[in-house]
Order: sequence, then structure tokens, then C-alpha cells
Amino acid sequence: MTDTDLPVIRHSLAHLLAAAVLEKYPDAKLAIGPVIEHGFYYDMDFSSCGKSADGADGQTRIGADKRDTDNADTKTRIGADKKHGLSAEDLPALENRMRELARGDLPFEHEKISADEARAKFAGNPYKLELIDEIAARGEDITLYTVGNFTDLCRGGHVKNTEEIDPDAFTLTHIAGAYWRGDEKNAMLTRVYGLAFNTKEELKAYVTQLEEAKKRDHRKLGKELDLFTFSPLVGAGLPLWTPKGTLLRELLDTFVWELRKARGYEKVEIPHITKKELYETSGHWNKFADELFKVTTREGKEYALKPMNCPHHTQIFDRKPHSYRDMPVRYANTTTVYRDEQSGELGGLTRVLSITQDDAHVFCRQSQLKEEFFAIWDIIDTFYGAFGFTFETVRLSFHDPEKMEKYLGTEEVWKNAEAILREMAKERNVPFVEAPDEAALYGPKVDFIAKDSLGREHQVATIQLDMNLPERFDLTCTNEKGEKERIVMIHAAVMGSLERFLAILIEHLAGNFPLWLSPVQVMIIPVGETQMDYAKNVCASLREAGIRADVDKGNDGLGKKVRAAKVAKIPYYLVVGAKEIESNTVTVEHRDKGKIGEKAVADLITELQKEIVDKSL
Repeated sequence: MTDTDLPVIRHSLAHLLAAAVLEKYPDAKLAIGPVIEHGFYYDMDFSSCGKSADGADGQTRIGADKRDTDNADTKTRIGADKKHGLSAEDLPALENRMRELARGDLPFEHEKISADEARAKFAGNPYKLELIDEIAARGEDITLYTVGNFTDLCRGGHVKNTEEIDPDAFTLTHIAGAYWRGDEKNAMLTRVYGLAFNTKEELKAYVTQLEEAKKRDHRKLGKELDLFTFSPLVGAGLPLWTPKGTLLRELLDTFVWELRKARGYEKVEIPHITKKELYETSGHWNKFADELFKVTTREGKEYALKPMNCPHHTQIFDRKPHSYRDMPVRYANTTTVYRDEQSGELGGLTRVLSITQDDAHVFCRQSQLKEEFFAIWDIIDTFYGAFGFTFETVRLSFHDPEKMEKYLGTEEVWKNAEAILREMAKERNVPFVEAPDEAALYGPKVDFIAKDSLGREHQVATIQLDMNLPERFDLTCTNEKGEKERIVMIHAAVMGSLERFLAILIEHLAGNFPLWLSPVQVMIIPVGETQMDYAKNVCASLREAGIRADVDKGNDGLGKKVRAAKVAKIPYYLVVGAKEIESNTVTVEHRDKGKIGEKAVADLITELQKEIVDKSL
């Protein structure tokens, strides 16, 4: 089998999983078993199960407080407080039975049946009956697939024979609760997840990556490094930033701002609530009605917490007339926007309700587009290069001409904008893919796909070409002939969401921030109490030189203090004892490089300052 056949293998394994479960729990009701990235899952209802076929207890309905985690990678027990329960301990047996079925050289056979025949076959299973009614209403064929003694309702996409499945190239990973069809009003089902690849080696490599990713999980490291926290009194999806985390945010934002300032950007500020009318004009009010936090004043006026910054920036631009001599106009604004996400979709810093955007907008003439676009592209390359991210490709996110109702403006305007982006990508000489139906509401965009140290890809920065908001807000400049000329708008987000970028960065670096970004850059460790004053003097010298230093004032021994500095992932720790006091030096150790040796404090300061300025990794 080839990589392109993996979805077929994965879906076939979902059937084998369901077959193995029904052997153990014949009264279980099956729901759906789709393919997902890297594997598969099957949703099942065990509420009707008492004793399993082999005498073991079956599972009662999992409580509605158990949510699908989707990104869990451990075999977590679900419903462990229940009398009955499918748990992680059940997975090895199910997995072994799936392997036996895979080795059985069993064919997948299918047949078409009528809707009435299907309803009779799956009577008592409300999930299959719901699907059958929908298929029949669409006028589509109803098909059954059988492997061994197991038959399931399915539209297809299976191997011809289980001999095509490598029995050592899959594993069951964990179970979770999941609402039927993702709707919290529906029954909570048990979801069993699995991974599957073409070969055992590929599976092993991916599992290793998952284990490393677990160690690097930004939620885990964020707590260990004391960067951010969440409070149930504040609310899910609303991170609280500690002094160290706040410093990280400020340093990153300053880096972006310095790159922008050098290219002629100016800072602006905008309010956090806005009248309904602004978003009606921009198109956001109607298009994103469900995602807006709406506010009604005592006078009955409708406002919203801002979900976007661009409409506000149009109004700053439009405060006065502009000549062609004024163009381009570049605004930068790091501020928070708010989106009403469903609670089940929130997770760490990757999906939040309050989103800090390092937003920028360029108002320019069409003749200035390329120069401005490439300047932003340079900023993005510099910023991500500082952290060792690579861009192997970019994505041109275009509209779908069959779904024009999703976008502002006309087909002609969109085709023009997309042609411009395509030509700029070609001129930039970077590999790109075109992705229909991935555009924003008001324009096509270039999405930058960064590869992290684990080989995972993340959509990060975005540059968007917008010819629609200038039209809706009637934004113009006066050209050389004294005529009004319609301008265009470029939306540029380097980090995009600062929260999401920090999640990616923490995991990419495993929390080992470079010197310039580390909240604490140097820890001074006195061997004993008699060296404390000298340690404080060294610390004062470093701080005076602009280096973030601290002294370990604890009573632990030297070994424990060094280990604590390593756990805190501080780049440099300086040991000072009697010898160092006598020679007016410090003994330098590095988080990654190990022992460096004795250095004069002045010499060390010079080296650290250079490393900070260079933003060395």
C-alpha cells in the first residue's frame, strides 16, 4: 500500500475495531467510525450493556461531564467512577483481536439494500437509523460492508482484503467522551481512538514524536515555567499572564514592532467595543453573528466586543483626505479581539476567547502593492528565522467561486486579487499551493506554514490582499490628476494570535527560550552564605548592563540549586565560591552547552550583550 491508501487502511481498521468491540459487548450501539489525521476513531454507546460476552462488565452511559479531548495522547480511563466502564485496560485486548482479524485474510464485501431493509437491520440503534433517514432523504444508495461476521452501514472506502493491513502498523491510543455529532444536547458516547500507518517503523516514529510532544506540551511547560494560568472564576479560554509570561509577550511584540518601525509603520490604538453599524458596514455583523459578544447599552444601543481590528483602522485612515504623496499609510496595533467560541473547542492557548493580535494594515495604491507586500514578507522571514522555523511552502488561500455568498465583493474583484497574489508568489520564487475556499471574508491571502522542531506544520503568519473593505468604506486618495483613486488594503499579522504563537513556540523550543527572550537570563548561585554578598554584587552589575539576572537565595546545596536552574530552563547559571571571589570571576555554565569555565564579569557581560543583540538561538 502507498501513503495515498492510508485513509482506506485507517477506515478499514475502524471497522475491525467495531467488530472487536461487538464481540466483547454485543449490546453496544455503534455510531460512526471516520478517518482522522494519523488514524481513526469509532463512537459507541454502551448504555444498554450489562455483562460483556466474556463475562466482564459492560459500560454504562458515560456522564455528560466527560468531554472529548481530541488531542489527548494517553490512555485515560473514562467513566472510572461508574459501575461499568470501558477503560484503558481494555484497549490491549481489543487491539490484539483487531490484529487477529487483520491476519485472517478477510475480504470486505458490500451490498446495496433498501432504506426499509436497512431500518429493519439496525432497529434499536438510533444513531444508524438517523443516518439511514438522512441517506434516504438525499436519494443516495444505502450500502453495507461486511468483514468476517461484522456488518456495518457505510458508504465505502475499504481495503479489498485485510491482508493489505500491516497488523503491526496500528495501535489503539485512548478513549474519550464525545457528544453524538458534536452537539452537547445529544447523548455522550464513548470514542475509541487509534493510530495507523503503512509500516511499523512509521508508527513507531510517530508515537515517539507524540511522546516528545507530550513533554513539550505548552500547557505543561506553561505551568512549570510559570508563564500563564487559568482561573474558573475568570472563565475558560481567558488566560491570565504571570510576570514572566507578560515579559515574553512584550519582548515578542517589541521584536515585531522594531521590524515594522524600520519599514515606516506607525502605532495606533482602538477601543474594545464598537457600535453595530461599523460591523454592519464591514460585513462582520451578519457573517459572524454567532461569534460576536454583543452588548446592549442602557439606552438600547447595540455594541459588540471587537472581533476584528481592520474596520477601526479604516476609520483612522478616513479621518482626513489623503494625497498620493501620503501613500502608503501603515498602521500597527497589538490589541485584543474577542470571539465567542464554544467551550468544547477551547484548549490551552491554541483556542481562546480573548485573542491578542499583532495586527497591521497598509493602505496603498495598487501600484505600491508589490513593494509593500514583499516588505511584510521580509519581516515574516526575519521573525520566524530567529526561532529556527522553516517555510517549505506557502498557501495561497483563495475563494470558492461556487460559494460566493461566503465572501464580500464580486467574482471579478476576487479573480483580480488572486491573480496578483499568484504572480507575487511566483516572483518571490517560493513553492506554493492554492487552496480554494480558504480565503477570508474580504480577500485572498498568503498563509505561511511553519515547520517546527518535531516536523509538525503550523499555519502562522498571514498577508491578506483586500479590495473590498476600501470599497465598502469608500477609501480613496487623490492622484496626480487631482482625481479620487480607490486604494487597496493589506492586512498583515506576523504572529497572528500571540497566544497561539506562544503555544507553538513553547513546544518548538521545549521551553528553552533563547537568551534574548528568556524571562530570567542568568541565575547566580552562591556556594554558601559567605558568598551571598558577592553574588548580589555580580547580579547588580548584570542588571545595570540590562541583563535579567537573579540570585538563588535558598538554603539548598549547590547540586540542588544547579538542578533547579536547569529545570527552570535558565540559559546561564553562574557559580560563585571562595575561588571566584578571590579572582573576581564567575564560573559559567550554560543550559545546553554545559560548563564553560571561569570568566571575568565584565567579559561575560560583553558576550551576553552581543548574544542578546544578535538574537542568537
